[in-house]
Amino acid sequence: MKTFNLKPTDIDKKWYVVDADGVVLGRLASILANMLRGKHKPTYTPHMDCGDHIVVVNAEKVKLTGNKRRDDVFYWHTGYPGGIKGRSKGQILDGRYPERVIMKAVERMVPRGPLGRRQMTHLKVYKGPAHPHEAQQPTVFDIAAMNPKNKRSA
Repeated sequence: MKTFNLKPTDIDKKWYVVDADGVVLGRLASILANMLRGKHKPTYTPHMDCGDHIVVVNAEKVKLTGNKRRDDVFYWHTGYPGGIKGRSKGQILDGRYPERVIMKAVERMVPRGPLGRRQMTHLKVYKGPAHPHEAQQPTVFDIAAMNPKNKRSA
């Protein structure tokens, strides 16, 4: 039996649209990371960019369980002495760019390096229900219906 090796001409990329309304952040991020890498396909090859394009809408309505909204903090450093800053996930979700919470969660689940950075360019996250990718005719991918634990109402 020979090992299957995907060629660049054999790559078939599809477009999916995912509604993040009420979906738990970690579960959403792990599913999106696997789809970006292409691990859901039988033709998955680790060193090739064989994943799909994903459009996430309603990013501000994603759910966080427990006290993560208040206690999980993203830190960064300004480059100046004593310049460590932080912002909680709740502050980011309530702020101007709530889509960054989903972007960071997925970014930390794909491999670091040139391939991971290229795969992250196929993830498009939008704050509201509208997106500019209607021309690609994305298929609706319902993560909330996959498992009852994926969606939280309160």
